[in-house]
Amino acid sequence: MVRALMSDIRYISTRGGSQNMAERLTFEEVMLSGLARDGGLYLPESWPTFSAEDLAAYRTMPYADMAARVIAPFVGNAFSAEELLRLSREAYATFDHPEVVPLKKLAVDNLYLMELFHGPTLAFKDVALQLLGRMLEEILSRSGKRARIIGATSGDTGSAAIEAVRGSRRVDIFMLHPRGRTSEVQRRQMTTVLAPNVHNVAIDGTFDDCQDLAKACFNDLAFRDHHHLTAVNSINWARVMAQIVYYTAAAARLGSAERPVSFCVPTGNFGNIYAAYAAKQMGAPIGRLIIATNTNDILARFIESGAQTMAAVEATLSPSMDIQVSSNFERLLFDLFDRDGRALAKVMAAFRSTGTMRASAAQLLRARGIFDAGRLDDSGTLRVIAEAYRDTGELLDPHTAVGYAVARQKRGDPSTPMVVLGTAHPAKFPDAVEKAVGKRPELPERMADLYKRPERCTVLGNDLRALQQLMDTTPAPR
Repeated sequence: MVRALMSDIRYISTRGGSQNMAERLTFEEVMLSGLARDGGLYLPESWPTFSAEDLAAYRTMPYADMAARVIAPFVGNAFSAEELLRLSREAYATFDHPEVVPLKKLAVDNLYLMELFHGPTLAFKDVALQLLGRMLEEILSRSGKRARIIGATSGDTGSAAIEAVRGSRRVDIFMLHPRGRTSEVQRRQMTTVLAPNVHNVAIDGTFDDCQDLAKACFNDLAFRDHHHLTAVNSINWARVMAQIVYYTAAAARLGSAERPVSFCVPTGNFGNIYAAYAAKQMGAPIGRLIIATNTNDILARFIESGAQTMAAVEATLSPSMDIQVSSNFERLLFDLFDRDGRALAKVMAAFRSTGTMRASAAQLLRARGIFDAGRLDDSGTLRVIAEAYRDTGELLDPHTAVGYAVARQKRGDPSTPMVVLGTAHPAKFPDAVEKAVGKRPELPERMADLYKRPERCTVLGNDLRALQQLMDTTPAPR
């Protein structure tokens, strides 16, 4: 078993840290809170660690069983071992592939593709949210409480979160997406869910605007408490926790202490690759972590220069990465600032005020010791989709294509396994794939009528007051 007593782990805020010992929360408190009340993000006070026996067992263990083992130390006493195993098996029974997140060896350069898109909504967010939705329902049912989710999505989180809680009588969800800045499949996967507890809101703005509105709702403490707000974005630690599992699975299967596995992750909000960083901290045999970005390259620019500088968000063929303020990067910065939450709080306030944050030379050196980064624009994305199809026979969605290209740019030692994360099914982005290869990927049969389903959505400006009024006047389902 992962080494950590079930009641050991407590959670601290990136803006409070170990200096504020009163704010050491349990997993249940953190999952229901989402964002910390001081505006920071929760993360474990310390990392549990894998034993050699754990990693050996994970090579052949069924994914759902392994997930229950890996996350057990993080949930503490919130769930018994039996409950956790049941919830995990129920969550991953919804996936179309028996391996849940299969690994494919590609025909080039010792590269592997980890397919994370076999869940209900065809994107990697399902891996965490199918489990998180069940955990949330279980905890609320015990207490007789209700919760209201407020979330922002650049495309995939929204549909995965909605699918995880649709029809619930204890949870209703308000999901914000940037109007006209998702693919049609992504939008329809959200807006065609007509369950009474589901409320889709199209915001006239960017994903960053949506994310800022959601955070503003949390930071309005009276509003937050009145609505019992929680989050399903990767600002919620439970999301990141569940994603640690698939990195551990791949590293255990392909790597060893003598041969660590590297990963290339297409990412905009840094949550997915932060889960890889967490798995590495826990002792999984993980080497380099490669950040792959599109034209919205604030993360790549940080690794290159040590500076985070906000820029205008550009619409691209990989819209889930069209982000210029990467929320989860604050979790890494917390470590780079030696877990000094007060110092980081000042830096983050200045960043939001000035649009720029600069790391010290020592902090940048530490970040570069683990991470590398690269970028790919839209023309390159179309070229790489075509090249990958020609060379490997795999149809890649635009986000995965960015990861595939950057993995090859930053390859390093070809004897080291490199895993590229396949974050979405190509059918979620059919126009881009068809433009690249002349072949339109088809949706699974269970989604074949998606374009014919009726839609329901509210359109709002980038206006916090209007959003809060909508939520205040929308009754909870009974």
